[in-house]
Amino acid sequence: MARDQRDHYYKKAKQEGYRARSAYKLLQMNSKFHLIGKGDSVVDLGAAPGGWLQVAKELSGGKVVGVDLEEIASLEGVITIRADITAPGTAELILEALGGPCDVVISDAAPNLSGVWDVDHSRSIDLARQSLALAKSLLRPRGNFLVKVFQGDTFIEFLNEVRREFSRVQSHSPKASRKESAEMYIVGRKLLSGPVRMGDIVDVEISYMGSAGDGVAMVDGFAVIVKGGAIGDRLRVRIEAVKPNFAFGEVIARI
Repeated sequence: MARDQRDHYYKKAKQEGYRARSAYKLLQMNSKFHLIGKGDSVVDLGAAPGGWLQVAKELSGGKVVGVDLEEIASLEGVITIRADITAPGTAELILEALGGPCDVVISDAAPNLSGVWDVDHSRSIDLARQSLALAKSLLRPRGNFLVKVFQGDTFIEFLNEVRREFSRVQSHSPKASRKESAEMYIVGRKLLSGPVRMGDIVDVEISYMGSAGDGVAMVDGFAVIVKGGAIGDRLRVRIEAVKPNFAFGEVIARI
């Protein structure tokens, strides 16, 4: 408490009516990455005490749902659900409250800390994976995702998991994070909905030529652009990058 009372963002939150200093982290990240827009529906996982819910409602003006194991004091225009984000059935509760998929999922959830760094990092990654799984079931295509993790040995592994699911992924530490904190935020923009992911190996047949002169194959109705491919070529390709409407593949063999 003594540290909080000396903290600039703690004082600022008290003055401006936010429930937690973490509100400024979301404000800063939204200013940089434009995750939440006007009219967006937003789900906040691990939402207590409600600082991010306040910001989400201000930014979107749309439907906002907060989920936490703890009771969240009511906020005007915000739906709160007391539930475990790791439990089966929580996604259905959220979708029912939303009335359908949402535009943005944010998570500032943190595990109960043991004081043993490896244990706390592992628990943080597990919780972030649960948040990612929920986001995939709640978001509409091209939706955005923001999640907190603690830095450690498996941070990059989890970052790459998020990269498989979103078109643009970055890690970021906002100015409002305390200097001594090991927390890091992962930002995923534009949820992918196509049938391929980065790193996949697929067999394709080039069916037509793109405007830039590259071959284009269709995988379940999804375009894969293959440099050097010609109409009729049957190729084994590795997916190098995925965008919402197409992917890029590198030839690894002719078949």
